[in-house]
Amino acid sequence: MIRQVLVVDDERSFSDLMGTFLTKEGYEATCLTDPSVALEHLASHPVDVVLCDIQMPRMSGLDFLQELKERDLSVNVIMMSAYGSLETVVKCMKLGAFDYIAKPFQSDELRMRLAKLDERNGLKQENKRLRSELVQENGFDNLIGTSDPMRKLYEAIGKIATYKSTVLITGESGTGKEMVARAIHRHSKRSKRPFVAINCGAIPEALLESELFGSVRGAFTDAIRDRKGMFEEAHTGTVFLDELGELPLLLQVKLLRAIQEEEIRRVGDSQPQRIDVRIVAATIRDLQAEVEAGNFREDLYYRINVLPLNLPPLRERPDDIPLLVKSFIQRASKRLHKEVTSIDPVALRRLVEYPWPGNVRELENVIERACVFTEDVTIGPEDLPDQLVGTGRSVQVSLASGEMSIKKATRQIEEELIRRALSTTTGNRTAAAKLLEISHRALLYKIKEYEIDIPPRNRRD
Repeated sequence: MIRQVLVVDDERSFSDLMGTFLTKEGYEATCLTDPSVALEHLASHPVDVVLCDIQMPRMSGLDFLQELKERDLSVNVIMMSAYGSLETVVKCMKLGAFDYIAKPFQSDELRMRLAKLDERNGLKQENKRLRSELVQENGFDNLIGTSDPMRKLYEAIGKIATYKSTVLITGESGTGKEMVARAIHRHSKRSKRPFVAINCGAIPEALLESELFGSVRGAFTDAIRDRKGMFEEAHTGTVFLDELGELPLLLQVKLLRAIQEEEIRRVGDSQPQRIDVRIVAATIRDLQAEVEAGNFREDLYYRINVLPLNLPPLRERPDDIPLLVKSFIQRASKRLHKEVTSIDPVALRRLVEYPWPGNVRELENVIERACVFTEDVTIGPEDLPDQLVGTGRSVQVSLASGEMSIKKATRQIEEELIRRALSTTTGNRTAAAKLLEISHRALLYKIKEYEIDIPPRNRRD
């Protein structure tokens, strides 16, 4: 419901007349003749709508709209003018104005415009309420789960999405870090701008700088033309830096400069370019430990770790597994053109009891595999892979010493499965990663973390 109205018009008589009319209509009206003063007023006194003249001597209405945009002041604006052309109206709309009204106008016409805005705001509030109800029922955005850890995550995403501050998403492989990054982008004011993702660990070091920052013609052998980097592609949007812990030290310095100075320099170029991006980074590494080991710059760590988000592993939210399974069955059935509709209670219990070292990604792969193998509309225990059918035995082995810690038991299971996969593939880490249904880089990280020794003669990629 519109209550607070700000009138910005350099003609004092008209401004006072508007104030009197709006007050009689039941609105709380503030009238200012200087757009610069109006901008300062809006920074500390939010209003529901601004009625702004286009032709003003100190600052035009178009400049006023541009300033609102640059200062990130979100407010509904209705432009007014006795001299407005169609071209001017179009420019106002492109700069974010809600509506336009030509002077002189009748009081009924202004009432109609304000009622139209009220109706739109009401629809937005209703949509927000419906989305909130959907969150309570299933999840948030494309994230699925109603457990306490996930509800806390949704609340955190809602709080940080509207800010430009950098976000560092941490969590185990397969927990959905990129999905969270996309959710942050979609719920931000940059949602209609580009979202550009790059995996810092999947691109050779020699090419990574040009991928991030671009290059100019002749910068290196294959640079036959100027080329934009990821940061330029994401200008006014969001850059998602996945596996940030893999970024070489030299590029860490350049990334730090890009964050601090808000400018980048293409490879081979002598001139910097201004950029406006929101950075969301993710890693499975403990960056604090990497800083202490000298592998990650401390100044960059503190620049990146402004808004930290830690994603819970699937084993810490088993109550979400039935919801995830239902969603994955629907997706897989549609993709595979099969009529699988449900899962047997015994099979579902096996899924809930399994520790899921590969997290949500592993669960989705298991469900797709089960949909392929089942001959029925219902997934049964016989359709699940061996590691789930034999879950009880694996857990018994890992808990033989009386271990009660879920984290320690899961570590034992992970290590055993990795050793088994490496043995099965005679040390071929690429093939082992496929068996384990995790990324090759995640496997290398876990081999190092668990100090698994592979004899040189068996080490293959």
